[in-house]
Amino acid sequence: MARRRKRKSRRRQEGRRILENVPQYSIECGEDKPVTAARKFIHSEGILPPALLLVKRNEHTTDRYFWAEKGLFGAQYVEENHFLFPSLKSSDEEAEPVVASVRGR
Repeated sequence: MARRRKRKSRRRQEGRRILENVPQYSIECGEDKPVTAARKFIHSEGILPPALLLVKRNEHTTDRYFWAEKGLFGAQYVEENHFLFPSLKSSDEEAEPVVASVRGR
């Protein structure tokens, strides 16, 4: 039987592209749960939002979290709803400079 291609959401693809411009930190969770490890790392390092944390749970699984002014969110949620986060709007505008042309008479 033929496998069907998975449909890719344009909104999520755009959110993923925006998150590529955010600083990323890779950590291992150790004995803590991944969210707890991410929160401890943010607190100990004094990381300012926005930031993307990649928490390695084991050799096969990595959880992704987004640190925003509003708190810690799953990266997939942020990809799908990037327009709800003001810190991503400002970094998105910086990534895409607007060029204005002025015509003289």
